[in-house]
Amino acid sequence: MMKLRYLPLSLAVLLASCASKPAYHLDGNRLVIAKAGGELVLTPLDADAIQTEYLKAGSQQPASRAIVQQTAVKAELSQKGDTLVYRLPGLRAEIDTRDLKISYYRGEHLLLAESSGFKGEQGVNLGFSLQQGEKLMGGGERVLGMDRRGHKLPLYNKASYGYTTEAAQMYYSLPLILSSEKYLLLFDNTASGEMDLGATQSDQMTFSAETGRRAYVVVASDHYAGLTEEYTQLTGHQPLPPRWALGNFASRFGYHSEAEARDVVNRFKEAGIPLDAIVLDLYWFGKDVKGHMGNLAWDKTAFPTPEQMIRDFKKDGVKTVLITEPFILTTSKCWNEALSAGAITPDASGKPATYDFFFGHTGLVDVFSPKGRDWFWGKYQSLLDEGVAGFWGDLGEPEVHPANLVHAEGSADALHNAYGHRWAEMVYDGVRQHRPDMRPFILMRSGYAGSQRFGMMPWTGDVSRSWGGLKPQVELALQMGAQGLGYIHSDLGGFAGGDKFDPELYLRWLQYGVFQPVFRPHGQEEIAPEPVFHDAHIQKVVGDYIKLRYSLLPYNYSLAFENSTTGKPLMRSMLMQSDDVKDFDNHHSYFWGDAFLVTPVTEQGAKTVTTQLPKGAWFDFWSGKRIEGGQSYTRATSVETLPVLVKAGSFVPMVAPTQSTDSYSSKALTLHYWADPSVTEAQGQMYEDDGHTPDAYAKGQYQLLRFSARQQGGLTVKLASQGQYPGMPKSRQLTLVIHHPGAVKAALLDGKPHSFKQDGDQLTLTFDWDGAARTLDLQ
Repeated sequence: MMKLRYLPLSLAVLLASCASKPAYHLDGNRLVIAKAGGELVLTPLDADAIQTEYLKAGSQQPASRAIVQQTAVKAELSQKGDTLVYRLPGLRAEIDTRDLKISYYRGEHLLLAESSGFKGEQGVNLGFSLQQGEKLMGGGERVLGMDRRGHKLPLYNKASYGYTTEAAQMYYSLPLILSSEKYLLLFDNTASGEMDLGATQSDQMTFSAETGRRAYVVVASDHYAGLTEEYTQLTGHQPLPPRWALGNFASRFGYHSEAEARDVVNRFKEAGIPLDAIVLDLYWFGKDVKGHMGNLAWDKTAFPTPEQMIRDFKKDGVKTVLITEPFILTTSKCWNEALSAGAITPDASGKPATYDFFFGHTGLVDVFSPKGRDWFWGKYQSLLDEGVAGFWGDLGEPEVHPANLVHAEGSADALHNAYGHRWAEMVYDGVRQHRPDMRPFILMRSGYAGSQRFGMMPWTGDVSRSWGGLKPQVELALQMGAQGLGYIHSDLGGFAGGDKFDPELYLRWLQYGVFQPVFRPHGQEEIAPEPVFHDAHIQKVVGDYIKLRYSLLPYNYSLAFENSTTGKPLMRSMLMQSDDVKDFDNHHSYFWGDAFLVTPVTEQGAKTVTTQLPKGAWFDFWSGKRIEGGQSYTRATSVETLPVLVKAGSFVPMVAPTQSTDSYSSKALTLHYWADPSVTEAQGQMYEDDGHTPDAYAKGQYQLLRFSARQQGGLTVKLASQGQYPGMPKSRQLTLVIHHPGAVKAALLDGKPHSFKQDGDQLTLTFDWDGAARTLDLQ
C-alpha cells in the first residue's frame, strides 16, 4: 500500500475533519465552511471588519449595495478543539464546528455572538445574543431615544407625516446597529424586513427579511467614533459638497410662480440677509398639487422665462434647486413618452404597472432598469443644461410601492429600501459625467447603507411644525450621523401643520439650524418659513444668526472636508467625543466639530438651559465666561440666545459674512484661539479650495492651513500651510484673536516685537501671512 507523505494544506484540512464536522478551507484569506445546503463564508474587509455570508446551494447571492471597498489583509486560521479561530489584526471570529455559531472578539473582549446563525428556508433570518447592560443605537431614522434596545423596528422606508416625539418607522431605515460594546453590525439586505432589538426576548437581537442577501458585516473599534469612520471607509465617504451647500436656502411648499420666486430672492437682498439657493417645490411643473407630477418640465404659464430667471439668480449668487419625484402620473405630459421608453416599472405580467396614490393615477420609474435610468436621466440633463444647480428627490421611499411591481433587478419587496439609493446613484453619476466641473448637490429623504457616497443629503421628513417636532431633531441627526449620513438636517421651523405663527419656536429652530449641516427653513406656505416675511425683530435676530453661519464658513467647510476623508459627521454626539458610555443616551447636547458644544432650546418659555459638561475648561461663546467641566452647568437664556460653549484649546477660523458664498474670500481671515493653562498642547486646521471643483483634494488643488499652540508659562502659536489651488489668496491679512491669554507684556512674531491690543480677556494682533511658517510668542 502506497503511503501518502505530503498533502496540500486545503486537502489536509479537509481530511482532518471528521465526518460529523464540516469541511473548511482558506480560499486566499476567505474562510469557506461547508454548511448544510451551502457554504458559510467569512471575508476580511479590512483589519477590523469581517463579512459573513451564507451562500445557499442552488441560489445566487445578490451583490452588496453597501460595501464598496475592501483592503487586502492577511487572515490566520487555527483550530482549538471544536473551535475554528479566524483571526484578523483587529478582530477575531471563533466558530463552533458543532453548530457553526460564530462569536466575535476584539482582543479578549467578546463583542458579539450568534445565537442562531442563518436559519430558515423562507426569507433571511439571523439571531445574536445581547449582553447584560448593552445599549444599541441605529436602525436609521427613528424617534425612540438614543438607546433603541427593547424595540422592534420595521426595515421598510415609509413616510411619517407630521411626527413629533415618537416614531418607530420613518423615511430612512437602516439595517445596522452600533453597540455600547464598541462594535457595528450591518445586516446587508435591502428587502422589507425587521430588526428585533430585544423586544421579543430581552437578551436576543434578530434580523429578518423577506428575501435578499444572507450576509452581515461586523466592524470593531477601540472608539465609538472609530465605528463610524470604519463603516464609511467600507461603504464610501460623502464627497465634499459645493461650498454654497453650507449657505442659506430659501425654500417652501411652494413658490407658485416665477414672480413669487423672484420676489423672495429680492427680499433677502434688500434685507441684507445672505442667501445661496432657492428651492422650487412641485409648482415649477404644474399649477396644482395633484395631476401634474411627472411633467418634469417648466410650467411656462407660471414660469415664463425660467432660464433667464436662473441666470438672474446666479448673478446674485443664488443657485436654483428643483424638486423631482419618481412617479409619472398617467395625466402628466410625460406619460406616453415614459411608456414608449420602457421606463415604467412593470408588474409580473410584464405590463407597466399603474395605481392610485395621493397625487393621482401613476406609474413608477424603474431606476433599476437601464431604460428607466436613461429616460429619467435625460430629464435631469436638460435641466442641468438650463442652469439648474442641484436636485431634490422627494417621495423616494418610494412613498407608495405595491408588492406586485417587478423591477429589472428584483421584486418591490426585495429592493424597496434600495430605491432611493439607486436613484441618488443615477443622479450623482449623471452629473459627474455630464458636468465634470460641477459637484453634485442632491437632497433626498430615503436611501440605504452607503448612500452617502452618492452625495446624498437626507432630511428628517415632514416634521410637525410644533415644539414636539423640534424636540427629536438632535436625536435624529446624531443617530443618522453615526450611521454615515453626515448631512442629515431638518426642515427648519417645521413643515407640517401649525395654524398660527409661533415666533419663539421659529427662532429656537433656526438658531439650532446654524449648527446643523444644511440651513434650509422649509414648511407649508400657510406660515412663511423665510425670515424676510416676518417682522423686523425676527429678521434682525435670524439675520444675525445666518451671518454668523457665513462667518463660520472656513470652520464649517473644514468640517465638511473632514467628513469627506474620515466619515466623521459634522454634528457629533457626546458619546462620540467622550468615548464614555455614560454619554450614550445624551441627545440634548452635541458637538459641532470638535470646538463647539451646542444645547438647543426645545422647551417653550425656557428661562435656563442645562448642559452636562465633559471634563476640561469651557467658555461661553457669547460672553467669554470660563466654566469648569465635568459637571452639570445651568445658564440663563433669552429667546435671542442659543447656548453655545467653546472647548478650551480650540482654533476657529472665521471671515466677514458675505451676501452669498460666491463672494467668499479668506484674504482677510480671523483666527480665534481659546487659551487655558489646562491645555498645554492644541492643534487645529483649515481646509480650503475653490469651492466647486470635484475631487479637488485628490487632484492636489487645495490648501491646508495648520495651527498649533503650546502653553507652558507663556503661549506659543505656530502657523503653517501646505498645498495651493488656482485663485487662492497669495497672502492673507490674518487677525489672531486669543481668548483668555492671561497678562501679556510682549508679543514676538518670528522673534521680533509685534504690536497687539489687549482688552480684558481678549488679545488681538494682525499681520500679513503668505502661508510660510510663522511663530508667535506671547510673554
